[in-house]
Amino acid sequence: MNGTAVVVGASVAGVRTAQALRREGWRGRLVLVSDEHHTPYDRPPLSKQLLTGAWDAARAGLLDEAAARESGIELILGAAAERLDPAGREVHLVGGSVLPYEIVVLATGAAARPSPWRPASGLHVLRTLGDVTALRRDLERPGPVVVVGGGFIGAEVASAARALGREVTVVDPLPVPMGRAMGDAIGRLFTGLHHRHGVATAFGVGVEDVTGEAGALDVRLGDGRSLPAATVVVGIGAVPNDGWLRGSGLPVDDGVLCDEHGRVPGHDGVYAVGDVARWHHPGRGGRVRVEHWTNAVEQAACVAHTAVHPGSPRAHAPVEYVWSDQYDWKAHIVGRPASAPTHRMIGDPGGTPARFAALCSDDGSRLTGAVVVNWPRAMLRARRMTAAGTGFAAAVEELSSTVVAARA
Repeated sequence: MNGTAVVVGASVAGVRTAQALRREGWRGRLVLVSDEHHTPYDRPPLSKQLLTGAWDAARAGLLDEAAARESGIELILGAAAERLDPAGREVHLVGGSVLPYEIVVLATGAAARPSPWRPASGLHVLRTLGDVTALRRDLERPGPVVVVGGGFIGAEVASAARALGREVTVVDPLPVPMGRAMGDAIGRLFTGLHHRHGVATAFGVGVEDVTGEAGALDVRLGDGRSLPAATVVVGIGAVPNDGWLRGSGLPVDDGVLCDEHGRVPGHDGVYAVGDVARWHHPGRGGRVRVEHWTNAVEQAACVAHTAVHPGSPRAHAPVEYVWSDQYDWKAHIVGRPASAPTHRMIGDPGGTPARFAALCSDDGSRLTGAVVVNWPRAMLRARRMTAAGTGFAAAVEELSSTVVAARA
């Protein structure tokens, strides 16, 4: 194909799609558009190594200008897309530039859900390199930190802030915040992890208001308590960056609706990938939108293949996989453990260091998910067995025998 391919969005989904288009044989012009002025960078380190200062920004880079030139990828930085014209096959950028295309891949990702509270200063969300720079600067100020939201981002920020010597409290309206991802029984282990590292938790209660300014903030809870804070971080989810597509005629409902191949129905040459895509998952029997790094990478390969070889489209039907670094635990979540009523613990969550796998099943017949901590070999086996639909009893036996062999 020799026309122009435009990829809108330069996070991992956009970058990997552009690179995969070249590998699949796209020979024409290839443009990668980003609304940020930085060259593309990876987002998982924002709440981990970049926030603690263990890495500099360059180490998190995904694609620098030299590598882009070598791959024949034209980078347009600091230029947000403001309108898509599918009939005219044009992407309109803020400032008036227009990019004609043969195919366009929508990879605009998601943004941090905005905070409903607006103190004068000192409140942060975490989604971009600019966000982490501002938050890191405030975390250098002494004083307590309150993290609103106990999911992955909140837990990782709490871990990083604790590593920087800050006093930390995590607040969430759910009694077991990590239960959203892995079920309450396993999620409670992560609540205990917070406590063992000196982090206070206020779970099962919401935030009514945040007032004051940086260094002197007041977080008022729904039960009447007030928490003093020098810095507040709000991690209450993300929303897809699909607002710029209003009026385009594309089907948009909590993301861009597309089929299992990433194609937007009724709009030839238009694809969606990553956090902004809500696609038909063959294994789920309906549409899903998944905000995970691995999903974005795997979906990018499918979309690029389908775009270059439309006669042999490749379906995206992944087994979910995400990881999280919290204190001294590296946790891997495979499949859908949160919805599984049956689980079996293998290993020792209370060990020093902890090393365990919680295997999960929807009906007791086959493995449908797992939570694995500090055990890379078990993580690889759990991913393989979940994808293969291995029987639950066989999966338990395989990992249990690994523990026995290690002790022999």
